[in-house]
Amino acid sequence: MAINQDDYVWWPWNKVVSVTLVLIFSSLRSKVSGLKCYCVQHCPNNELEGTCVAREGGRCFSAVEEVEADNGQLEAEHTYGCLPPDERGFIQCKGNLVPHLVPKSIECCDETDMCNKALNPKYTVRLPTQSPGEFSTFDDSIHQIALLISVTVCFIFLIVFVLVAYIRCKKREERRQNYIASEQCNVFIGKGETINDMIDQSLSSGSGSGLPLLVQRTIAKQIEMIKSIGKGRYGEVWKAKWRGENVAVKVFFTTEEASWIRETEIYQTVLLRHENILGFIAADIRGTGSWTQLLLITDYHDLGSLHDYLKLHTLEIPDMLRMTYSVSSGLSHLHTEVFGKQGKPAIAHRDIKSKNILVKKDKTCAIADFGLAVRYDSELNEIDIAENTRVGTKRYMAPEVLDETINTSHFDSYKMADMYSFGLVLWEIARCCVKNGVVDEYELPYKDYVPADPSFEDMKKIVCFDNIRPLISVRWNSCEVLRTICKVMQECWHSNPSVRLTSLRVKKTLSKLISSQDLKIV
Repeated sequence: MAINQDDYVWWPWNKVVSVTLVLIFSSLRSKVSGLKCYCVQHCPNNELEGTCVAREGGRCFSAVEEVEADNGQLEAEHTYGCLPPDERGFIQCKGNLVPHLVPKSIECCDETDMCNKALNPKYTVRLPTQSPGEFSTFDDSIHQIALLISVTVCFIFLIVFVLVAYIRCKKREERRQNYIASEQCNVFIGKGETINDMIDQSLSSGSGSGLPLLVQRTIAKQIEMIKSIGKGRYGEVWKAKWRGENVAVKVFFTTEEASWIRETEIYQTVLLRHENILGFIAADIRGTGSWTQLLLITDYHDLGSLHDYLKLHTLEIPDMLRMTYSVSSGLSHLHTEVFGKQGKPAIAHRDIKSKNILVKKDKTCAIADFGLAVRYDSELNEIDIAENTRVGTKRYMAPEVLDETINTSHFDSYKMADMYSFGLVLWEIARCCVKNGVVDEYELPYKDYVPADPSFEDMKKIVCFDNIRPLISVRWNSCEVLRTICKVMQECWHSNPSVRLTSLRVKKTLSKLISSQDLKIV
């Protein structure tokens, strides 16, 4: 059969056009009559499998979802069906783009009938499920292992840190000891010299601030500890010997290094030495192999502190005047500024109490413990207050210190706080003075009002709010000396700091009182 050339050329194009027309017609028909979709578990009349019709504008979908089978394993379940033409259906078709609580993915189509049968949506498979007991055991094991590893690592780091710190401290101490030994410090002290001889030479040289540092280290190195004679919150006090002479050694806890530094600075102040201030000899740091000792070496007084002495002894009028005058004299020397090239700054003690006053053999007293002291430089108008965790003794604190109204920028405020404390010390001394065979039992101030270790609030209530002061004994009015002492102490502990007597005024008053009694004490 002969083929027409025109038929050979146009026949394929006619076929393409025909197929296209069929598709367009089919599409138009589906838009009008609805799109036929393959369905599984989403079929009309609850049929398991078949077809459904998506209404005009609807879509066919294929979805896959993770479900738990009867054996407890996770399986992928495929479903097919029709979606409505509303906005919610569009959002569902985007479901594979957003996270789900349960892994699920969905794809949609609307090109031809049954188009969703070829769709194959993907999803991320989770780990196999485990029972709650299995999860708990697994998680607990991980936590325990992690905790064990963390504790072990921290413990190893701690051990390494402690070892490094110990080795460094030991090497530093060895270097210091080797340096002292290499300097041959002993050549600075003659064989026949005593501590008093060396101090006299220091004073005559014009320094007035104590022995040379190298001599101090030599003495500290040669100290022989005898026995412990007292303990406190700062450390311990020992009776010791140096070349047969008795000395007192105050050993500070390492936590009280600030107090040791401050007290050493105060004792080495130019022109501080005074007969009524505890004599300073040396200060040094000494390693014992296992710990470090902060040493402060001073004169030794057999009679101990004023507090301990008054508990065991009564006083006659001359002894009382000797003690009160010597304390006021030492306090006056502290408070007074000496001008000149080798001048002395004014110093406030800030912890005056009977335990910080030592009794000498001649029944005079010496003020000790300068760990809280402050210095005043009048040329610079600066108050030198060292950083220190100690705050003083609450029982002896002035009202303005207890209620925190003290003017810390004015040096006289600290001196007036000292005078309040000094008034309480006068009261302690006066109670132990015998007159006409009668004496009061020794007591600490405010013993009847506050506990043995009072708090700030205890003292603040009694001293500031109730304005209570120690009771004045009736028998003191029958004695001129005790009556004068009583008047002085009341003016010293007045609630208004500006009304209190100064240390110099008290010293002059007691000097006149001694002269009026024809006593040779001063």
